[in-house]
Amino acid sequence: MTGNGTQADGPRAALAAALTLSATGDREAFRRVYELTAAKLFGICLRICGERQAAEDVLQEVYLIVWRRAATYRPERSHPVTWLATIARNRSLDWRRSPRARGAVADPVEAEETVDDAPLADQRIVAGEDGRRLDDCMDRLDERPRHAIRSAFLDGLTYADVALRVGVPLPTMKSIIRRALIRLRECLNDDA
Repeated sequence: MTGNGTQADGPRAALAAALTLSATGDREAFRRVYELTAAKLFGICLRICGERQAAEDVLQEVYLIVWRRAATYRPERSHPVTWLATIARNRSLDWRRSPRARGAVADPVEAEETVDDAPLADQRIVAGEDGRRLDDCMDRLDERPRHAIRSAFLDGLTYADVALRVGVPLPTMKSIIRRALIRLRECLNDDA
């Protein structure tokens, strides 16, 4: 810990600065964003897509989106890795729901077997500075909403998939997740 904040503030600030410069068309800054985050984002894409080629294609799309939308990133609203991981997750889910993916991954269990045993990108994100706070707040949730959040946001399942797995109607699952997200936000804001 330094006098001005945690040791993790340096990488976070560097990534946020690179994103900000990328918004101005700075290719060198964008290359830094890529170098700092490609492994993490590829891990998210691979886990959700379930096949290497699809994950690589989706990752390329993710960085095109980041290049075009870098100006929309607001450092005061979220950690840069969180912002980037959200884009990767959403783009991966879009791919998974698309017709071209329907034949590619028949069973999520089979897809997980294609992933190597290295720590997953989402696990590394959770292990970071914000991850510890998030873990503490997740532990404060009851089992059902905690499982729903993990399934939807870390395992890449749709709300409908989560509802089907636990045997509740989709609107009920949406309410469970919405209330859990509100509680998480309040908890994270209280701890900040």
